[in-house]
Amino acid sequence: MPDATRASHLLAPAIAERLTASNHRIVVTGAGGWLGLATLELLAATLGDAFPKRVAAFGSSTRALRLRDGTPVLQRPLADMGWLPEAPTLVLHLAFLTKDRAEAMDEAAYRAANRAITRTVLDALKPIGAQALFLASSGAAAKADDPQANAAMRLYGAMKRDDEDIFAHWAQSTGHRAVIGRVYAISGPHMNKPEAYALASFMRDALDGRPIAVRAPHRVIRSYVAIRELMSLVFALLLDADSGVERFDSGGDPLDLEDVAQAVADAVPGAQVTRAPITSDKLDRYHGDGAHYAALLARHGIAPVDLATQVHEALADIRTSTL
Repeated sequence: MPDATRASHLLAPAIAERLTASNHRIVVTGAGGWLGLATLELLAATLGDAFPKRVAAFGSSTRALRLRDGTPVLQRPLADMGWLPEAPTLVLHLAFLTKDRAEAMDEAAYRAANRAITRTVLDALKPIGAQALFLASSGAAAKADDPQANAAMRLYGAMKRDDEDIFAHWAQSTGHRAVIGRVYAISGPHMNKPEAYALASFMRDALDGRPIAVRAPHRVIRSYVAIRELMSLVFALLLDADSGVERFDSGGDPLDLEDVAQAVADAVPGAQVTRAPITSDKLDRYHGDGAHYAALLARHGIAPVDLATQVHEALADIRTSTL
């Protein structure tokens, strides 16, 4: 495994040590998605031989997942989660139908499907012995009431915001722990949907020998964090206390997409960036409270991963996955 690819699969050392020493089982919902697969990679690298015994993966159906190093992972249907034997458990709740599904589905069906996911997970927490839960919320939650956001973004955001309240109430009413992170833009292994995510699109353009195209006729601001950095913080916060609710936004440096595209071009020899003319004064800004996020990283001794390193690691993973 190339060094950059290996680095992208490692939690912060101190957090990895704490997680390894803990006795918690770890349940991952939405295991077959981007964040789920990347998290499984991190857990496999951290737990080693204990990984199959300590990690249980759930998703929309029975499915054989395979990590980059060939490690097989059996994903079971989410409905089976509640049948796990009771044991001290950390739940990483990553399952949700995202904005692209909100655009494609009937609204009533979309709402019903996500409510069913929430209910299934919530009902399973007590029987399986959940002591702490991470909810991967979305920056879209901040757009739920934004008249400038499109209908799919508002719907997705409103349902994510509802989930935040539901799982915060679970923690408060049971005396357990909930960590709620609004995730904005991330990088790392298993990046997908280049048609929907700018960084993945830029990398695909560069690796395929096309100019990296920034097409928006207005300024677009994003801030990226590495999945390994994000999940290091999540595990630190889950293990930090036995109860209470911790909320945070993913951070990173807010950058114009042209600067993000240039970071990709700098990492791929011969790559060039093309920028559509800016003809509108609209500003598309999508990032959270970076100062609070940076303070949490510092508190837990987690080194932030700069964008150039994020790009290098993600490119190495893409190249490895296409060999």
